[in-house]
Amino acid sequence: WPDPRRAPNGVPNVLIVLWDDVGFGQFGCYGSPLATPTVDRLAAGGIRYTNFHVNPVCSPTRAALLTGRNAHAVGVAHIGEYANGARNNRGGIHPEAGTIADYLRAGGYATAAFGKWHLAPMAELNAAGDELHWPTGRGFDHFHGFMGGDMNQFAPEMYSGRTRVLPRAERPGGGAYFMDADLCDRLIAFMAQHRASAPERPFFAYLSLGAGHAPHHAPPELLAKWRGRFDDGWDAYRERTLARQIELGIVPTGTRLPPANPGVKAWSALTDEERRVFARYYEAFAACMEAADRELGRVIGWMEGAGIVRDTLVLVLSDNGASPEGGPEGIWNELRLFTANKPGEFAGGAERINDIGGPLTYPTYPIGWTQAGNTPLRHTKGTTHEGGIRVPLIAHWPARITAAGGLRGQFHHAVDVLPTVLEAANVPVPEEIGGRKQSPLAGLSFA
Repeated sequence: WPDPRRAPNGVPNVLIVLWDDVGFGQFGCYGSPLATPTVDRLAAGGIRYTNFHVNPVCSPTRAALLTGRNAHAVGVAHIGEYANGARNNRGGIHPEAGTIADYLRAGGYATAAFGKWHLAPMAELNAAGDELHWPTGRGFDHFHGFMGGDMNQFAPEMYSGRTRVLPRAERPGGGAYFMDADLCDRLIAFMAQHRASAPERPFFAYLSLGAGHAPHHAPPELLAKWRGRFDDGWDAYRERTLARQIELGIVPTGTRLPPANPGVKAWSALTDEERRVFARYYEAFAACMEAADRELGRVIGWMEGAGIVRDTLVLVLSDNGASPEGGPEGIWNELRLFTANKPGEFAGGAERINDIGGPLTYPTYPIGWTQAGNTPLRHTKGTTHEGGIRVPLIAHWPARITAAGGLRGQFHHAVDVLPTVLEAANVPVPEEIGGRKQSPLAGLSFA
């Protein structure tokens, strides 16, 4: 029999947890008043990066993260919805740009992806699409998730491998269906089955959550928990977050808030009705974040119970800064985003205020909260100002990282993640994968 591919002895498992549209000031360990205890615990046991950068929108960041190359160089200059056929903007990754999963699988790892992909041209977002643009064609043994840019948490369009999965009302273990919970269920099942079958073989898992991209959905009990918690508004949120960031050392003492982003009114200038509705939008976001963090907590808890946390490199990050897609007024139904883009056309939140965050809405918050979520940075997702491209990054690996709770201020970019993971895994970049000669990397390891 031929020798099976074996990973080097002593290398870690790897878990990358990619959040969506989470700004610099939206994790508790980066100064936020939001509840993210699992992320905060990983930060307390690992290190936080305070000068980590990504691309202004999600697909280019995901391409850079997974390939270690610049997004334009691999064909993902923008999200797939805006691909135009130019070589730098095909909507999917070029074949000569292998992914972390390609390289780790060649190095003996088991590989699996759960959640958002958003690295395929629009015409390929179906079971008949070219496998080259699907996770199972880019190095992942297993995939369960969605192919586009966002998804309904209560009734998603999901694929298992390349087979469409019908929505379900309940989770297999009981309880109402919720997508981020389902993704974490699947990840835990993958790890459990892998550990039962091949405990000596390391794994690479890529968990790409729906949170905190719109729609900001959450279970009812968490929506209720956050009622009234943001009634003092986005200006007060910015002040509190900055003070906490300075206290934590996330930003230097003396850091000041920049002027308001264009179009953002002072909270005090809003009407009582506007304040009531706009606060409700951010309550839904806070509940959405807490829901996802709670599910991630189950994943980390399972790993602790299995005794594999010490030898697992966990990276937690976001794909870009907080999003301005809600406009000045917020959107109760983001599915109207590309057809309604004039002032006043997003109205309707007041009539639906008690539904925001539930299955009868597809909501996202106003740009005042975007500004607050990116504290203390300027501008938003979609721009190359720091608010669009500077995000949290947490590294947790107890076997290697001994400076628990430490901070790192050097510049890094998403292209640096692949070489870092490969160095940790002691896996070289091959000259070719599947007969495809590999293009040069752009990133540098920060291992």
